[in-house]
Amino acid sequence: MNDWFLQAGHGVRFEWGPMGADRLAADVACIVVVDVLSFTTSVTVAVESGTRVFPYRWRDATAATFADQRSAGLAVGRRMATASSPWSLSPAALRRAPFTPRLVLPSPNGSAIAASAGESRVVAGALRNATAAAHWLVSQGYGTADRPVAVIASGERWPDGSLRPAMEDLLGAGAIIAALRERLSDTLSPEAAAAAACFQATPDIGAAVAASSSGLELIGGGFAEDVVVATELDACTAVPVLIDGAFTVTH
Repeated sequence: MNDWFLQAGHGVRFEWGPMGADRLAADVACIVVVDVLSFTTSVTVAVESGTRVFPYRWRDATAATFADQRSAGLAVGRRMATASSPWSLSPAALRRAPFTPRLVLPSPNGSAIAASAGESRVVAGALRNATAAAHWLVSQGYGTADRPVAVIASGERWPDGSLRPAMEDLLGAGAIIAALRERLSDTLSPEAAAAAACFQATPDIGAAVAASSSGLELIGGGFAEDVVVATELDACTAVPVLIDGAFTVTH
Protein backbone atom coordinates (compact mmCIF):
# COMPACT_ATOMS: atom_id res chain seq x y z
CA MET A 1 0.00 0.00 0.00
CA ASN A 2 1.85 3.05 -1.30
CA ASP A 3 -0.73 5.75 -0.54
CA TRP A 4 -0.95 5.29 3.22
CA PHE A 5 -0.10 8.99 3.72
CA LEU A 6 -3.15 10.33 1.86
CA GLN A 7 -5.65 9.99 4.74
CA ALA A 8 -7.90 8.60 2.02
CA GLY A 9 -11.65 8.41 2.53
CA HIS A 10 -11.76 11.45 4.80
CA GLY A 11 -13.21 14.78 3.72
CA VAL A 12 -11.05 16.86 6.08
CA ARG A 13 -7.34 16.09 6.36
CA PHE A 14 -4.37 17.62 8.17
CA GLU A 15 -0.65 17.70 7.42
CA TRP A 16 2.51 19.72 8.01
CA GLY A 17 4.66 21.87 5.76
CA PRO A 18 5.40 22.04 2.04
CA MET A 19 6.13 18.32 1.81
CA GLY A 20 2.83 17.44 3.44
CA ALA A 21 1.00 19.75 1.04
CA ASP A 22 2.86 18.26 -1.90
CA ARG A 23 1.94 14.71 -0.87
CA LEU A 24 -1.76 15.44 -0.36
CA ALA A 25 -2.30 17.91 -3.21
CA ALA A 26 -3.04 15.34 -5.90
CA ASP A 27 -5.78 13.71 -3.78
CA VAL A 28 -7.69 16.76 -2.50
CA ALA A 29 -9.80 19.49 -4.08
CA CYS A 30 -8.67 22.32 -1.81
CA ILE A 31 -5.68 23.19 0.37
CA VAL A 32 -5.88 25.61 3.29
CA VAL A 33 -2.50 27.14 4.15
CA VAL A 34 -2.09 28.08 7.81
CA ASP A 35 0.93 30.21 8.78
CA VAL A 36 -0.22 32.16 11.83
CA LEU A 37 3.10 33.94 12.55
CA SER A 38 2.77 35.49 10.17
CA PHE A 39 2.19 34.87 6.44
CA THR A 40 -1.51 33.97 6.35
CA THR A 41 -2.33 36.41 9.14
CA SER A 42 -0.71 39.15 7.06
CA VAL A 43 -2.66 38.01 4.01
CA THR A 44 -5.95 38.37 5.92
CA VAL A 45 -4.99 41.88 7.06
CA ALA A 46 -4.01 42.93 3.54
CA VAL A 47 -7.07 41.58 1.75
CA GLU A 48 -9.38 43.24 4.28
CA SER A 49 -8.32 46.56 2.78
CA GLY A 50 -8.85 45.31 -0.79
CA THR A 51 -5.23 44.45 -1.59
CA ARG A 52 -4.46 41.50 -3.84
CA VAL A 53 -1.54 39.55 -2.37
CA PHE A 54 0.92 37.68 -4.58
CA PRO A 55 2.80 35.01 -2.62
CA TYR A 56 6.46 34.53 -3.48
CA ARG A 57 8.58 31.79 -1.95
CA TRP A 58 12.03 33.44 -2.13
CA ARG A 59 13.00 36.41 0.02
CA ASP A 60 15.86 37.53 -2.21
CA ALA A 61 16.65 39.90 -5.08
CA THR A 62 14.31 38.04 -7.43
CA ALA A 63 11.32 39.19 -5.36
CA ALA A 64 11.80 42.79 -6.56
CA THR A 65 11.73 41.66 -10.18
CA PHE A 66 8.64 39.56 -9.51
CA ALA A 67 6.92 42.59 -7.95
CA ASP A 68 7.94 44.91 -10.81
CA GLN A 69 6.49 42.48 -13.36
CA ARG A 70 3.15 42.68 -11.55
CA SER A 71 3.20 46.42 -10.85
CA ALA A 72 2.98 45.54 -7.18
CA GLY A 73 4.44 46.79 -3.94
CA LEU A 74 6.99 44.53 -2.29
CA ALA A 75 6.86 43.53 1.37
CA VAL A 76 10.26 43.54 3.04
CA GLY A 77 11.58 42.01 6.25
CA ARG A 78 10.08 43.26 9.51
CA ARG A 79 13.15 45.33 10.38
CA MET A 80 13.64 46.66 6.84
CA ALA A 81 10.42 48.66 6.48
CA THR A 82 10.94 52.34 5.62
CA ALA A 83 8.80 55.29 4.55
CA SER A 84 9.39 54.35 0.91
CA SER A 85 8.93 50.58 1.53
CA PRO A 86 6.34 50.49 4.33
CA TRP A 87 4.97 46.97 3.73
CA SER A 88 6.40 43.97 5.55
CA LEU A 89 5.44 40.52 6.81
CA SER A 90 4.36 42.19 10.05
CA PRO A 91 0.54 42.22 10.16
CA ALA A 92 0.60 45.12 12.60
CA ALA A 93 2.78 47.15 10.22
CA LEU A 94 0.53 46.27 7.29
CA ARG A 95 -2.41 47.78 9.13
CA ARG A 96 -0.58 51.10 9.38
CA ALA A 97 0.94 51.04 5.89
CA PRO A 98 -0.65 53.00 3.04
CA PHE A 99 -3.02 51.14 0.76
CA THR A 100 -1.59 49.38 -2.25
CA PRO A 101 -3.82 47.49 -4.69
CA ARG A 102 -1.20 44.78 -5.32
CA LEU A 103 1.41 43.44 -2.92
CA VAL A 104 4.07 40.74 -3.23
CA LEU A 105 4.53 38.98 0.10
CA PRO A 106 7.62 36.75 0.19
CA SER A 107 7.36 33.75 2.50
CA PRO A 108 9.42 30.56 2.27
CA ASN A 109 6.81 28.55 4.18
CA GLY A 110 3.32 29.75 3.27
CA SER A 111 4.22 30.56 -0.33
CA ALA A 112 5.97 27.23 -0.79
CA ILE A 113 2.81 25.44 0.28
CA ALA A 114 0.69 27.48 -2.12
CA ALA A 115 3.14 26.56 -4.89
CA SER A 116 2.78 22.86 -4.00
CA ALA A 117 -0.98 22.83 -4.47
CA GLY A 118 -1.02 21.88 -8.15
CA GLU A 119 -4.58 22.08 -9.47
CA SER A 120 -6.12 22.30 -6.00
CA ARG A 121 -7.84 25.47 -4.86
CA VAL A 122 -5.74 27.35 -2.27
CA VAL A 123 -7.14 29.30 0.69
CA ALA A 124 -5.24 31.32 3.31
CA GLY A 125 -6.44 30.39 6.79
CA ALA A 126 -5.51 31.75 10.21
CA LEU A 127 -6.89 32.13 13.70
CA ARG A 128 -8.30 35.50 12.59
CA ASN A 129 -10.60 33.98 9.95
CA ALA A 130 -11.01 30.37 11.09
CA THR A 131 -14.81 30.31 11.23
CA ALA A 132 -15.19 32.38 8.05
CA ALA A 133 -12.84 30.04 6.20
CA ALA A 134 -14.77 26.98 7.37
CA HIS A 135 -18.07 28.55 6.34
CA TRP A 136 -16.69 29.37 2.87
CA LEU A 137 -15.27 25.87 2.41
CA VAL A 138 -18.59 24.27 3.23
CA SER A 139 -20.48 26.72 1.00
CA GLN A 140 -18.22 25.67 -1.89
CA GLY A 141 -18.82 21.98 -1.26
CA TYR A 142 -15.37 21.21 0.17
CA GLY A 143 -14.80 18.86 3.10
CA THR A 144 -16.59 15.81 1.75
CA ALA A 145 -15.18 12.48 0.65
CA ASP A 146 -15.79 13.54 -2.96
CA ARG A 147 -14.21 17.00 -2.53
CA PRO A 148 -11.73 16.67 0.32
CA VAL A 149 -9.84 19.57 1.86
CA ALA A 150 -6.34 19.41 3.35
CA VAL A 151 -5.54 21.89 6.12
CA ILE A 152 -1.77 22.40 6.14
CA ALA A 153 0.07 23.80 9.14
CA SER A 154 3.10 25.57 7.68
CA GLY A 155 5.45 25.21 10.64
CA GLU A 156 8.83 26.90 10.88
CA ARG A 157 12.37 25.92 9.92
CA TRP A 158 15.32 24.82 12.00
CA PRO A 159 18.71 26.26 10.93
CA ASP A 160 19.41 23.11 8.92
CA GLY A 161 16.23 23.66 6.88
CA SER A 162 14.22 20.86 8.45
CA LEU A 163 10.62 21.41 9.53
CA ARG A 164 9.96 22.71 13.04
CA PRO A 165 6.30 22.06 13.92
CA ALA A 166 4.91 25.30 15.34
CA MET A 167 2.19 25.31 17.97
CA GLU A 168 0.49 28.43 16.63
CA ASP A 169 -0.04 26.75 13.26
CA LEU A 170 -1.40 23.63 14.95
CA LEU A 171 -3.91 25.81 16.81
CA GLY A 172 -4.81 27.76 13.67
CA ALA A 173 -5.38 24.58 11.69
CA GLY A 174 -7.31 23.09 14.60
CA ALA A 175 -9.57 26.13 14.80
CA ILE A 176 -10.53 25.77 11.13
CA ILE A 177 -11.02 22.02 11.43
CA ALA A 178 -13.14 22.37 14.57
CA ALA A 179 -15.35 24.89 12.76
CA LEU A 180 -15.64 22.51 9.80
CA ARG A 181 -16.71 19.66 12.07
CA GLU A 182 -19.60 21.79 13.34
CA ARG A 183 -20.88 22.16 9.78
CA LEU A 184 -20.20 18.71 8.33
CA SER A 185 -20.89 15.14 9.27
CA ASP A 186 -17.89 13.48 10.91
CA THR A 187 -15.51 13.31 7.94
CA LEU A 188 -12.31 14.17 9.80
CA SER A 189 -9.20 12.03 9.48
CA PRO A 190 -7.57 11.03 12.80
CA GLU A 191 -4.87 13.62 12.13
CA ALA A 192 -7.47 16.35 11.58
CA ALA A 193 -9.45 15.30 14.65
CA ALA A 194 -6.30 15.51 16.79
CA ALA A 195 -5.58 19.06 15.55
CA ALA A 196 -9.15 20.14 16.34
CA ALA A 197 -8.90 18.59 19.80
CA CYS A 198 -5.70 20.56 20.52
CA PHE A 199 -7.45 23.80 19.64
CA GLN A 200 -10.55 23.00 21.67
CA ALA A 201 -8.48 21.98 24.69
CA THR A 202 -6.57 25.28 24.78
CA PRO A 203 -8.48 27.70 27.03
CA ASP A 204 -6.56 30.89 26.18
CA ILE A 205 -5.29 30.92 22.61
CA GLY A 206 -3.63 34.33 22.90
CA ALA A 207 -1.68 33.38 26.02
CA ALA A 208 -0.65 30.04 24.53
CA VAL A 209 0.69 31.57 21.32
CA ALA A 210 2.45 34.38 23.21
CA ALA A 211 4.21 31.79 25.40
CA SER A 212 5.12 29.51 22.48
CA SER A 213 8.57 29.38 20.91
CA SER A 214 7.48 31.42 17.89
CA GLY A 215 5.61 33.91 20.05
CA LEU A 216 8.58 34.41 22.35
CA GLU A 217 10.82 34.95 19.33
CA LEU A 218 8.63 37.76 18.00
CA ILE A 219 7.98 39.36 21.38
CA GLY A 220 11.69 39.27 22.19
CA GLY A 221 12.41 40.92 18.85
CA GLY A 222 10.06 43.81 19.57
CA PHE A 223 7.04 42.56 17.59
CA ALA A 224 4.59 41.71 20.36
CA GLU A 225 1.83 43.51 18.45
CA ASP A 226 2.11 40.96 15.66
CA VAL A 227 1.28 38.20 18.14
CA VAL A 228 -1.75 40.16 19.32
CA VAL A 229 -3.04 40.62 15.77
CA ALA A 230 -2.41 36.96 14.92
CA THR A 231 -4.52 35.78 17.87
CA GLU A 232 -7.60 37.90 17.16
CA LEU A 233 -9.76 34.80 16.96
CA ASP A 234 -12.49 35.14 14.31
CA ALA A 235 -12.03 38.91 14.04
CA CYS A 236 -11.88 38.66 10.24
CA THR A 237 -14.63 37.61 7.83
CA ALA A 238 -12.44 37.77 4.72
CA VAL A 239 -11.44 34.50 3.08
CA PRO A 240 -8.38 34.96 0.83
CA VAL A 241 -8.50 32.61 -2.17
CA LEU A 242 -5.63 32.22 -4.63
CA ILE A 243 -6.95 33.42 -8.00
CA ASP A 244 -4.64 34.05 -10.97
CA GLY A 245 -1.60 33.93 -8.74
CA ALA A 246 -2.88 36.32 -6.04
CA PHE A 247 -4.84 35.93 -2.83
CA THR A 248 -8.06 37.85 -3.36
CA VAL A 249 -10.76 38.60 -0.80
CA THR A 250 -14.02 36.71 -0.66
CA HIS A 251 -16.69 36.96 2.03
